[in-house]
Amino acid sequence: MLCRMGGSLVWSAPPMIRVRGMRKSYRTGKLSTEVLRGIDLEIETGEFVSIIGPSGSGKSTLLHAVGGLDNDYGGSIEVDGKDLRTLSDRQLSAYRNGNVGFVFQSFYLLPHLTLIENVSLPAVFDRGDQALADGPLLDRAHEVLRLVDLEDRAQSKPTMLSGGQRQRVAIARALFNRPKLLLGDEPTGNLDSKLGAQVIELFRKLNHDSGITVLIVTHDPRVSQITDRTLRVEDGRLFEGASPASGATAPEGEADGTSSPAEIAAKPVELEEAGA
Repeated sequence: MLCRMGGSLVWSAPPMIRVRGMRKSYRTGKLSTEVLRGIDLEIETGEFVSIIGPSGSGKSTLLHAVGGLDNDYGGSIEVDGKDLRTLSDRQLSAYRNGNVGFVFQSFYLLPHLTLIENVSLPAVFDRGDQALADGPLLDRAHEVLRLVDLEDRAQSKPTMLSGGQRQRVAIARALFNRPKLLLGDEPTGNLDSKLGAQVIELFRKLNHDSGITVLIVTHDPRVSQITDRTLRVEDGRLFEGASPASGATAPEGEADGTSSPAEIAAKPVELEEAGA
């Protein structure tokens, strides 16, 4: 994207995520409930952003649309320069598998598979079962398990792990295809405070070390305290920081806009022992 600075034209990279005028409604019989009402959002490459809000406010709906899991909405969503509404089903599947890593509240690990097999599933979806016999892909599976400090448990089954370890495996699986965007939907929701803190620190470290863009929907205040920006969905609109009821307003005169990040320090947390 070309923009003018000081009388000169310079190249400015587009944001990783750009949402314009997004609306989403759910219909039950003759009743239609509008959940999101004209959402505008930009997230730059390498940002670490959290979205908070009451249950049912539409924050997960927004996340799923950005991730290509839902294309039934009004307005437009661009991710890494791709207009998601223009993609065919096949292209959308390729986008989800290659550009986005998902981490959910539930771990969605297959209990009959080892950890190395679970984190390799993105390759299996793309190439079939023969992917597990591919040397470079197997090396990549070991690499992502190493990133979450679980390579020594590669041949273990998920049932042999704690909740925190299972979520770390889910994060490793999300990283397998080297996504540019990591999306978390309540990733600490099923964990106690200690294990949740370890997972939060892992997200922070991945963002800091690799520059991956991270967007997390959460009820956990510890997550919003360490992200570059905290946004809030309320009454179908998007606000910067605290609840609009507390006096927060979106910048630039837009009630559903966003503004620049605030730097918030995070205290490092040691990862739980892999053998725990």
